[in-house]
Amino acid sequence: MKVLLIGANGQVGKRIVRLLKDSNDHTLRAMVRSEEQAEALKNSGMEAVISNLEGSVEEIAEAIKGSDAVIFTAGSGSKTGPDKTLLVDLDGAVKSMEAAEMAGAKRYVMVSAFQAHNRDSWKDSPIKPYMVVKHYADRILMTTDLNYTIVRPGGLINENGTGRVAAAENLDRGTISREDVARTVVASLTEENTYKRSFDLMSGDSTVEEALKNL
Repeated sequence: MKVLLIGANGQVGKRIVRLLKDSNDHTLRAMVRSEEQAEALKNSGMEAVISNLEGSVEEIAEAIKGSDAVIFTAGSGSKTGPDKTLLVDLDGAVKSMEAAEMAGAKRYVMVSAFQAHNRDSWKDSPIKPYMVVKHYADRILMTTDLNYTIVRPGGLINENGTGRVAAAENLDRGTISREDVARTVVASLTEENTYKRSFDLMSGDSTVEEALKNL
């Protein structure tokens, strides 16, 4: 599968890049915002394209063209304000969905946020604006014709992955390594049991493959 990764320079994105670089099943094109980021990826043997989620749908579609799947793991970052959260995590995400449809990339995997589907879970959250944005981006994705998967990871940590996770519609809050999130995202690309599905993701006892098959 030819995969376009949006957010390749992020912490989860970098781990997805490494997995896809070594994959025998997929090829990767990484979408980044700057020439410097693109050159770094190209120097490591990866295909990279420069585009911006604050640009037009047509520009993003041009970056996606030729791909079978899109992975969205971009984010405005914790140091930006609500304006960038709206522009990148909501409007940028929706533009990438429209662009995927325009470019003919049918498969779309969204890295969302834990319990983003459940308003009650984040009513008192200090990052409530971010959760609201993720909630509505996910809801819009579900209305598209894309063959989507929405992965909602819990608290992200930088420890080495274990390859053991728990995946379900609703889980108690916990943590998961960014490496295991990346593994789950890549595994979900071709796992039919994740098609048109969304789920919470935590560290657990099952292998990634087992967890996805048993959703």
